[in-house]
Amino acid sequence: MTIHRTLALAAALPALLFGVAACAPPAATETTATETTAGTRAPEAAAGFGVDNAGARERIARSGLALLAAEGNVEHFHAHLDLIKDATPVPVPANIGISLGQDGKPDGISALHTHDTSGVIHIESPTAGQVFTLGQLLTEWGVLTGTGPPGSGQGPADGWTAYVNGARYDAGIRDLPLKHHDQIVVSFGATPATIPSSYEFPPNE
Repeated sequence: MTIHRTLALAAALPALLFGVAACAPPAATETTATETTAGTRAPEAAAGFGVDNAGARERIARSGLALLAAEGNVEHFHAHLDLIKDATPVPVPANIGISLGQDGKPDGISALHTHDTSGVIHIESPTAGQVFTLGQLLTEWGVLTGTGPPGSGQGPADGWTAYVNGARYDAGIRDLPLKHHDQIVVSFGATPATIPSSYEFPPNE
């Protein structure tokens, strides 16, 4: 998917799929923890870490989540993810957890998704109390599947180190629960000079 199609998809979603429950994207002038500690994000996906929205329906089902007609509004919170490989940021793609129909238009959304490349993870569920995990997001994204070499987009989750709010998380990155305003870093290879411990979320998020 080219950047032009990604931007077109992001622009089309509010009109085609979502109601008033949709979140506003971060302001373009926002300064994030990632920009100041791990380098500025490129708008295009790094090799092997893009997202294929045509296959999203199957991956959402594989993650154990439902394909919804619109974002839920019973439970609504956000976390932030930085993916870093050899001390270099890997952009988190827009539109993880969003499926396309045969006509190329959005036709469903998971409660767990992204809207843009800021790294903000949106949890907008129609039910309360469900635990959402980083593993589910990775499955929806289609990365760290264990079918490729270590450190690649399709490589195993083993060898990646997770941090939550600046503290190392050793219980396994796939089982890491996503919580309100958590700052999550997943790193492979050279340890970043700085592990961000917080993220400046946009107002009302």
